[in-house]
Amino acid sequence: MTPERLGLLWGVTVFAGAGARLLSVLTGLPGVVLLLLSGLLIGRSGLGLVEPLDLGQGLETIVGLLVSLVLFDGGLNLRVPGDTIKATVLRISIIRLFVSFTAVLVIAHLLAGLSWSVAGVYSAIVLATGPTVVTPLIQQIRLASPLGDVLEAEGLVLEPIGAVLALLLLELLVGNLHGWKEVLFGLLARLGGGVLFGVLAGWLLAEGLKRIKSESSLGIRLQVTLGVLFLLYGLCEWLLPESGLPASVAAGFVVGRRPFIQVDQLDGLIRELAQLAITMLFPLLAADVSWGELSPLGWGGITCVLVIMLVIRPSAVSLATIGLPLDLRQKLFLGWLAPRGIVTAAVASLFSIRLEQAGVIGAGRLQGLVFLTILMTVGIQGLTAKPFAKILGLLKEVEED
Repeated sequence: MTPERLGLLWGVTVFAGAGARLLSVLTGLPGVVLLLLSGLLIGRSGLGLVEPLDLGQGLETIVGLLVSLVLFDGGLNLRVPGDTIKATVLRISIIRLFVSFTAVLVIAHLLAGLSWSVAGVYSAIVLATGPTVVTPLIQQIRLASPLGDVLEAEGLVLEPIGAVLALLLLELLVGNLHGWKEVLFGLLARLGGGVLFGVLAGWLLAEGLKRIKSESSLGIRLQVTLGVLFLLYGLCEWLLPESGLPASVAAGFVVGRRPFIQVDQLDGLIRELAQLAITMLFPLLAADVSWGELSPLGWGGITCVLVIMLVIRPSAVSLATIGLPLDLRQKLFLGWLAPRGIVTAAVASLFSIRLEQAGVIGAGRLQGLVFLTILMTVGIQGLTAKPFAKILGLLKEVEED
């Protein structure tokens, strides 16, 4: 790919994302929905101006680094005060890890026509809700506490787990792993190793930032933070592939709880960079979707996603919140809002390439079904989140009135 073509690719992508953000501000429509539509417009399904595969092997690296920044920001701002919130997040995470994973695997095979092995990879990929989508939605609709905290924490907990589990199932599918014991050991090793590296890196980073006391040092703080984060991600991916995601969340969580001078300003800069990463990633990854991958799924694929949205998610939330002091309105909203985001799209794009290289049948259907899931959950839930929350009386303005 020529440098001129590469420059045009990034120029069109960032411009499309910025335009979607501007349109969101002007119209009040959810930004994540418009970002997704902008990617479809400039990509294979639209004008054909952007082809992500032109980035070659660099696509995986770029996506990984930007996703690590988004997850670090999520960990940095993660707040789960109160026993009710912690219990809710823990229960939802555990139940979705086992019950939802199994249920989605079955319906993906029966309704969308994926083989059992490919359906397992799909189920792991879409396991988590996307904090990159949930957080902007919560901020835009001004959702009342504690629902926002629960939804953000749920995504940050399950996002790395789903990505790691999907990788291990992929390795099992292509023959690099043998048996479920190796999958379980690999899952624990990557999650445990990632969290351990992340906690250590987060502690070292926080200690270093505390020693930078100059009033004009905010830029240095930001540069040091990004340097440590990207080095952490690179080392983790080199030692234990896919462990960089849990490491990024853990590092952000530790830094966010080690107070130091100007932490609020640093949080603000990291948040802005994370938003920029989302603005770049969503159109880039959505540009990889083609109608040729979506159309063969037909009504079976649409029905599969609807069952996930209308049956599996509400059932998991209802089961997880039994005995907790949440009223019916809060349970209904938790059961409805579960859009998939950047990590889901990134993992699907990269894994589809690996499956095609390995000659596995159904790689295109896997990517098509994942992006159909993203399109439907982001589009439908993104557009209905505020009206539904308003009807239920869960907006901050309603509470204050």
